Amino acid sequence: MKVLVPVKRVVDYNVKIRVKSDKTGVDLANVKMSMNPFDEISVEEAVRLKEAGVATEVIAVSVGPQQAQETIRTALAMGADRGILVKTDAEVEPLGVAKILKELVGAESPDLVIAGKQAIDDDSNQTGQMLAALLGWSQATFASELEIADGKAKVTREIDGGLQTIEVSMPAVVTADLRLNEPRYASLPNIMKAKKKPIDEKTVEELGVDIAPRLTVLEVTEPAAREAGVKVETVAELVDKLKNEAGVIG
Repeated sequence: MKVLVPVKRVVDYNVKIRVKSDKTGVDLANVKMSMNPFDEISVEEAVRLKEAGVATEVIAVSVGPQQAQETIRTALAMGADRGILVKTDAEVEPLGVAKILKELVGAESPDLVIAGKQAIDDDSNQTGQMLAALLGWSQATFASELEIADGKAKVTREIDGGLQTIEVSMPAVVTADLRLNEPRYASLPNIMKAKKKPIDEKTVEELGVDIAPRLTVLEVTEPAAREAGVKVETVAELVDKLKNEAGVIG
């Protein structure tokens, strides 16, 4: 069984985001970038499937500039077998990424795509679902447990009311939630080995995909500053402020 795992290069989650002065987007100059945390979980799950003898090959895919190759190398160091970089300097929206992945799925014929449920930069939570729709495949989103057996995927999903367990036919697209696993740290020997693993480079033009943006960003702004709290002496004073100042109770 072949598993394809999309990985995205994003601003590292430890970095404090700065908005450009003209409010057109996020300032990426001299900012540390890393793999999207949900994609780390996807890679880990794919590698675990391979270690368990369920999967035979794990392919890491990224869409982005040349520097996205570093993100693929991280996936290779974690245990992926090879990588594919679709090079583009354009901003690619979820639909564009899904179209690119559809073409790669057609070329590679994987049985399973494991994607992060969302990227921490745009929080779209759309690519996995769009890919499943374009392929006509089964989909299971927000996975916190995954079992593959007899041509089916048994997936426990995190939903508002708790957990839901479903079974879907393969091939399938599964999107990983936070509690699916804890990603491993790549060891130094594996980091060195990753440098020798192959990464194929393709372009959007080669794949014949239209990635023209469907959305226009009007303005990007900093979140409102948090107001200072107020200390109260009694419960009665607290209730009074909640009722008459905050207006949150009747």
